[in-house]
Amino acid sequence: MSEVRIAVEQRTEFGKGAARRTRRAGKIPAVLYGHGSDPKHLSLPSVEFARAIRENGHNAVLTLDVSGGDSELALTKTITTHPIKNYIEHVDLLLIKRGEKVTVAVPVVLTGEAGPGGLVSQEITEVEIEAEALHIPEQLELSIAGAEIGTQLHASDIQLPAGVTLQADPEALVVNVSEAAASMAEEAAEATEGGTAEEA
Repeated sequence: MSEVRIAVEQRTEFGKGAARRTRRAGKIPAVLYGHGSDPKHLSLPSVEFARAIRENGHNAVLTLDVSGGDSELALTKTITTHPIKNYIEHVDLLLIKRGEKVTVAVPVVLTGEAGPGGLVSQEITEVEIEAEALHIPEQLELSIAGAEIGTQLHASDIQLPAGVTLQADPEALVVNVSEAAASMAEEAAEATEGGTAEEA
Protein backbone atom coordinates (compact mmCIF):
# COMPACT_ATOMS: atom_id res chain seq x y z
CA MET A 1 0.00 0.00 0.00
CA SER A 2 1.46 3.33 -1.04
CA GLU A 3 1.83 6.30 1.28
CA VAL A 4 -0.16 9.42 0.40
CA ARG A 5 0.88 12.96 1.33
CA ILE A 6 -1.91 15.45 2.13
CA ALA A 7 -1.73 19.05 3.34
CA VAL A 8 -4.11 19.56 6.27
CA GLU A 9 -5.12 22.42 8.54
CA GLN A 10 -5.62 22.53 12.28
CA ARG A 11 -9.17 23.30 13.41
CA THR A 12 -9.80 25.78 16.22
CA GLU A 13 -13.61 25.70 16.05
CA PHE A 14 -15.64 22.75 17.26
CA GLY A 15 -19.26 21.62 17.35
CA LYS A 16 -21.87 20.90 14.68
CA GLY A 17 -21.93 24.44 13.32
CA ALA A 18 -18.16 24.52 12.90
CA ALA A 19 -18.23 21.08 11.25
CA ARG A 20 -20.85 22.28 8.74
CA ARG A 21 -18.73 25.34 7.91
CA THR A 22 -15.70 23.09 7.40
CA ARG A 23 -17.63 20.87 4.98
CA ARG A 24 -19.03 23.87 3.10
CA ALA A 25 -15.43 24.99 2.56
CA GLY A 26 -14.70 21.69 0.78
CA LYS A 27 -12.96 20.08 3.74
CA ILE A 28 -13.66 17.18 6.09
CA PRO A 29 -13.48 17.46 9.91
CA ALA A 30 -11.02 14.92 11.32
CA VAL A 31 -9.37 13.96 14.61
CA LEU A 32 -5.84 12.55 14.90
CA TYR A 33 -5.09 10.56 18.06
CA GLY A 34 -2.79 7.85 19.38
CA HIS A 35 0.49 7.15 21.21
CA GLY A 36 -0.82 8.97 24.29
CA SER A 37 -0.74 12.37 22.61
CA ASP A 38 -3.51 14.93 22.86
CA PRO A 39 -6.03 14.60 20.00
CA LYS A 40 -5.46 17.02 17.12
CA HIS A 41 -8.50 18.47 15.36
CA LEU A 42 -7.83 18.78 11.65
CA SER A 43 -9.59 19.54 8.39
CA LEU A 44 -8.79 17.37 5.36
CA PRO A 45 -9.19 18.45 1.73
CA SER A 46 -12.26 16.52 0.53
CA VAL A 47 -11.13 15.78 -3.04
CA GLU A 48 -7.60 14.65 -2.13
CA PHE A 49 -8.79 12.48 0.76
CA ALA A 50 -11.54 10.84 -1.33
CA ARG A 51 -8.95 10.07 -4.01
CA ALA A 52 -6.59 8.54 -1.44
CA ILE A 53 -9.35 6.26 -0.16
CA ARG A 54 -10.47 5.32 -3.66
CA GLU A 55 -6.94 4.40 -4.74
CA ASN A 56 -5.61 2.88 -1.49
CA GLY A 57 -8.68 1.55 0.31
CA HIS A 58 -10.12 2.39 3.71
CA ASN A 59 -6.85 1.54 5.47
CA ALA A 60 -4.96 4.26 3.60
CA VAL A 61 -1.76 5.49 5.25
CA LEU A 62 -1.40 9.27 5.04
CA THR A 63 1.51 11.63 5.59
CA LEU A 64 -0.20 14.71 6.99
CA ASP A 65 1.57 18.00 6.40
CA VAL A 66 -0.02 19.96 9.24
CA SER A 67 -0.14 23.72 8.75
CA GLY A 68 1.98 25.39 11.41
CA GLY A 69 3.31 22.05 12.62
CA ASP A 70 5.26 18.93 11.74
CA SER A 71 4.33 16.13 9.38
CA GLU A 72 2.52 13.19 10.97
CA LEU A 73 2.06 9.62 9.75
CA ALA A 74 -1.51 8.41 10.19
CA LEU A 75 -3.70 5.42 9.45
CA THR A 76 -7.29 6.01 8.35
CA LYS A 77 -9.26 4.36 11.17
CA THR A 78 -12.92 5.33 10.83
CA ILE A 79 -14.79 7.11 8.05
CA THR A 80 -18.30 8.35 8.87
CA THR A 81 -20.54 9.02 5.86
CA HIS A 82 -23.94 10.71 5.72
CA PRO A 83 -26.60 7.95 5.66
CA ILE A 84 -28.62 9.59 2.87
CA LYS A 85 -26.40 12.01 0.95
CA ASN A 86 -23.36 9.70 1.13
CA TYR A 87 -20.73 12.41 1.63
CA ILE A 88 -17.95 11.97 4.22
CA GLU A 89 -18.97 13.64 7.48
CA HIS A 90 -15.98 12.88 9.70
CA VAL A 91 -12.72 10.93 9.79
CA ASP A 92 -10.79 9.41 12.69
CA LEU A 93 -7.05 9.07 12.10
CA LEU A 94 -4.65 6.95 14.15
CA LEU A 95 -1.14 8.31 14.73
CA ILE A 96 1.42 5.66 13.76
CA LYS A 97 5.18 5.23 13.47
CA ARG A 98 7.21 3.63 10.70
CA GLY A 99 7.77 -0.06 11.45
CA GLU A 100 4.82 -0.18 13.85
CA LYS A 101 2.33 -3.05 13.53
CA VAL A 102 -1.38 -2.27 13.49
CA THR A 103 -4.58 -4.32 13.54
CA VAL A 104 -6.99 -3.58 10.71
CA ALA A 105 -9.91 -5.20 8.85
CA VAL A 106 -9.11 -6.10 5.24
CA PRO A 107 -11.56 -7.16 2.49
CA VAL A 108 -11.62 -10.81 1.39
CA VAL A 109 -11.99 -11.33 -2.37
CA LEU A 110 -12.95 -14.71 -3.82
CA THR A 111 -11.10 -15.98 -6.89
CA GLY A 112 -11.88 -18.83 -9.29
CA GLU A 113 -15.10 -20.70 -9.95
CA ALA A 114 -16.71 -23.32 -7.74
CA GLY A 115 -17.53 -26.78 -9.11
CA PRO A 116 -20.72 -27.41 -11.14
CA GLY A 117 -24.03 -27.06 -9.31
CA GLY A 118 -22.50 -25.22 -6.35
CA LEU A 119 -23.98 -22.08 -4.82
CA VAL A 120 -21.26 -19.95 -3.20
CA SER A 121 -22.20 -17.92 -0.11
CA GLN A 122 -19.60 -15.52 1.28
CA GLU A 123 -20.44 -15.31 4.97
CA ILE A 124 -17.96 -12.56 5.89
CA THR A 125 -16.41 -9.99 3.55
CA GLU A 126 -13.43 -8.89 5.65
CA VAL A 127 -11.13 -10.24 8.36
CA GLU A 128 -8.90 -8.64 10.95
CA ILE A 129 -5.16 -8.96 10.49
CA GLU A 130 -2.01 -7.51 12.01
CA ALA A 131 0.51 -5.97 9.62
CA GLU A 132 3.27 -3.40 9.49
CA ALA A 133 1.56 -0.04 9.01
CA LEU A 134 3.16 0.69 5.63
CA HIS A 135 2.59 -2.83 4.29
CA ILE A 136 -1.11 -3.39 4.84
CA PRO A 137 -2.54 -5.47 1.96
CA GLU A 138 -5.43 -3.78 0.15
CA GLN A 139 -7.25 -7.11 0.01
CA LEU A 140 -6.81 -10.81 0.70
CA GLU A 141 -7.67 -13.49 -1.85
CA LEU A 142 -9.35 -16.82 -1.16
CA SER A 143 -9.56 -19.35 -3.99
CA ILE A 144 -12.79 -21.29 -4.49
CA ALA A 145 -11.59 -22.87 -7.74
CA GLY A 146 -13.24 -26.27 -8.16
CA ALA A 147 -14.83 -26.16 -4.69
CA GLU A 148 -17.42 -28.92 -4.47
CA ILE A 149 -20.86 -28.83 -2.85
CA GLY A 150 -20.41 -29.08 0.92
CA THR A 151 -17.08 -27.23 0.93
CA GLN A 152 -16.55 -24.79 3.79
CA LEU A 153 -13.60 -22.41 3.88
CA HIS A 154 -12.56 -20.62 7.07
CA ALA A 155 -10.40 -17.62 7.91
CA SER A 156 -7.47 -19.98 8.46
CA ASP A 157 -7.69 -21.02 4.77
CA ILE A 158 -6.78 -17.51 3.57
CA GLN A 159 -3.20 -17.27 2.30
CA LEU A 160 -1.56 -14.34 4.08
CA PRO A 161 1.37 -12.31 2.72
CA ALA A 162 4.70 -12.47 4.54
CA GLY A 163 4.69 -10.43 7.74
CA VAL A 164 0.90 -10.53 8.08
CA THR A 165 -0.81 -12.49 10.86
CA LEU A 166 -4.46 -13.37 11.28
CA GLN A 167 -6.25 -11.72 14.22
CA ALA A 168 -9.75 -12.96 13.39
CA ASP A 169 -11.06 -16.29 14.70
CA PRO A 170 -9.32 -18.93 12.52
CA GLU A 171 -12.55 -20.97 12.55
CA ALA A 172 -14.71 -18.06 11.30
CA LEU A 173 -16.69 -19.32 8.29
CA VAL A 174 -15.85 -17.28 5.19
CA VAL A 175 -17.32 -19.36 2.37
CA ASN A 176 -20.00 -22.03 2.25
CA VAL A 177 -20.67 -23.96 -0.98
CA SER A 178 -24.16 -25.47 -1.04
CA GLU A 179 -26.30 -27.09 -3.70
CA ALA A 180 -27.82 -24.57 -6.08
CA ALA A 181 -31.61 -24.28 -5.90
CA ALA A 182 -31.92 -25.07 -9.62
CA SER A 183 -30.09 -28.37 -9.16
CA MET A 184 -32.34 -29.28 -6.24
CA ALA A 185 -35.44 -28.42 -8.29
CA GLU A 186 -34.21 -30.56 -11.19
CA GLU A 187 -33.60 -33.52 -8.88
CA ALA A 188 -37.08 -33.13 -7.39
CA ALA A 189 -38.59 -32.99 -10.87
CA GLU A 190 -36.68 -36.10 -11.93
CA ALA A 191 -37.81 -37.95 -8.81
CA THR A 192 -41.44 -36.96 -9.48
CA GLU A 193 -41.20 -38.07 -13.12
CA GLY A 194 -39.62 -41.34 -12.06
CA GLY A 195 -42.38 -41.98 -9.55
CA THR A 196 -45.08 -41.28 -12.15
CA ALA A 197 -43.46 -43.64 -14.65
CA GLU A 198 -43.24 -46.44 -12.07
CA GLU A 199 -46.88 -46.00 -11.11
CA ALA A 200 -47.92 -46.21 -14.78
